Amino acid sequence: MRSRQFGRTGRSVSEIGFGAWAIGAAWGEINDEDALAALHAALDAGVTFIDTADVYGDGHSEQLIARVMRERGGERPFIATKAGRRLPAQSVEGYSAENLATWIDRSLKNLETEVLDLVQLHCPPTDLYYHPEVFERLDRLVKQGKIRNYGVSVERVEEAFKAIEYPGVVSVQIIFNAFRLRPSEHFFRQAREKNIAIIARVPLASGLLSGKFRKDTKFESTDHRLFNRSGKAFDVGETFSGVPYEVGLQAVEKVRPLVGDDTTMAKFALRWILMFDAVSVAIPGARNPAQARSNAEAADLPAIPQQAMAEIRAIYDTCIKPYVHQRW
Repeated sequence: MRSRQFGRTGRSVSEIGFGAWAIGAAWGEINDEDALAALHAALDAGVTFIDTADVYGDGHSEQLIARVMRERGGERPFIATKAGRRLPAQSVEGYSAENLATWIDRSLKNLETEVLDLVQLHCPPTDLYYHPEVFERLDRLVKQGKIRNYGVSVERVEEAFKAIEYPGVVSVQIIFNAFRLRPSEHFFRQAREKNIAIIARVPLASGLLSGKFRKDTKFESTDHRLFNRSGKAFDVGETFSGVPYEVGLQAVEKVRPLVGDDTTMAKFALRWILMFDAVSVAIPGARNPAQARSNAEAADLPAIPQQAMAEIRAIYDTCIKPYVHQRW
């Protein structure tokens, strides 16, 4: 497993991380045994970056991570969490000093640590990025020793541009995959100039880019790929990257011939993300050890030929771009 520098934090992290949303909630049923085994498998495979949030399973994801850390002992990986979605309704006023401190204290307890490696504002309202006092509150939490670094998780590229104007922001988490290309056009360049770490989330477009889904694939009632297709629960861009399901299936079939016989589409899609040097880490989820190991193996694939990269861009421009490009 190769590593990349995580912005200006002084830390390096594995190219493939572990996204811990799926072991918390909203991806169908999963038991703790499988979740714990998936985490162990990822760490055994060389993963050194775990991303979670205080609302994943109402803190259960954080607690599972803490349990694995107890079981393994030794040096902890870089663990990033997120805060802000515990608000009953999103508002700038909700990101008060009191609320931020309460959320962070809760994550400290859940993760069983004295200081958090990275806290990310969890897709706050766009207007928040025009309120420097929120970022000043995070600066104070760094000075208090509760968090080492802070960053943001954004929905829109415009939010990412605004966020990195604040000198304390060390990272941006953003949806980036073969069906969401806009971040690579201008934002990646500016992030590199400012030495901002980029966390690529939803790297498989909620599983679309695994190539395993069909029109008649059934999703459980507790799976956001069923209940959030129209954005009823949260931003629709988090589900299949905002691509209409049937449109995504058609585009997947155009990508499939580009995948070599010696790998899977999921690994190929992850390796595609790693072709972009601005990306610090991609964070696919895993609900069992086999998925965790497969994700990690993507980092060992050879570079994707430029011809294939160009063909994927053409598929995006033709099939996907009209649905997502200007929206996010």
